[in-house]
Amino acid sequence: MNVEAIFGSFKSKRILIVGDVMIDAYLKGKVSRISPEAPVPIINLQAREERLGGAANVAMNIKAMGAEPILCTVVGDDGGADRFDRLLKNEGLTNEGIIRFADRVTAVKTRVIGNNQQLLRVDEEMIQNLSTEQEDQLVQKVESLIKKGVDALIFEDYNKGTLTAEVIRRLIEIAKENGVLTTVDPKFENFLNYTGVTLFKPNLKELSEGLGRLIEFSEDRSQFESAVAELENKLNNTYTFVTLSEHGVFMKDGDGKHYLPAHRRSISDVSGAGDTVIAVATLCLSAGLSGLEVAQIANLAGGLVCEHRGVVPIDRDRLLSETIKTMNT
Repeated sequence: MNVEAIFGSFKSKRILIVGDVMIDAYLKGKVSRISPEAPVPIINLQAREERLGGAANVAMNIKAMGAEPILCTVVGDDGGADRFDRLLKNEGLTNEGIIRFADRVTAVKTRVIGNNQQLLRVDEEMIQNLSTEQEDQLVQKVESLIKKGVDALIFEDYNKGTLTAEVIRRLIEIAKENGVLTTVDPKFENFLNYTGVTLFKPNLKELSEGLGRLIEFSEDRSQFESAVAELENKLNNTYTFVTLSEHGVFMKDGDGKHYLPAHRRSISDVSGAGDTVIAVATLCLSAGLSGLEVAQIANLAGGLVCEHRGVVPIDRDRLLSETIKTMNT
């Protein structure tokens, strides 16, 4: 495998990301006393920060790898949407695929952090499926973007209502008609609605919830592999890529079964690792790599981002270096 050539090919890739987005906001400060009004800490605010979250973080990872991301989603017609738009522009991302609806709320998740510890999270969001008319507008927008040429479509599902069963069905059909790869980072509500996708990437907890029973990963892998077989019978997908936390990852491509151990890392934060894994896996798949090679590189990427605190996109150059080193050993 010529790793440098593969990473270089990412520059020509255009990846469409459809799903739920949010603003990840942070209020940071110091705590030195307890409030006299209630038994809660008083934070002396020192910094505010906002970052792109949800499907937008997947777009950030695609961009970090040198490819062109196109984010397509719905937000409210509110101040949060204005802030989201500014964040997109600051990161050099297009807002071409962003649709505003007056009856929706732009999701903002605000973490209050004192003395480097999260004390509270405040969520502003609407968890409600799109109306039929809104579904039509989203599907039409995605189709128009696909017609302009994309290499893959990532479904980034956070169960917030953007990806309804009808939207999923229609977008998979449109992608197939246009020869576009489809990859999925699923959640519970729509878990079994992604029939016919190219790559399906749950973690072990999502696999258990999606199939409605406890699935454990142990030395006896028969129960786990039986669950994967059941999933593929229901979805008829081409690749099943399961992340297994400290146990690494599993990739099934046809009759091939590949178990890859986790790489030893100094873990600071697992937040956003799934976003990185689906982004890198999609790019590798679009570059024509085998299932095993996709799993190897995406597994490395997921481990690398866990070394950083907070949600951060992958460092392309470091991933390239690690991949070369791993493939040569």
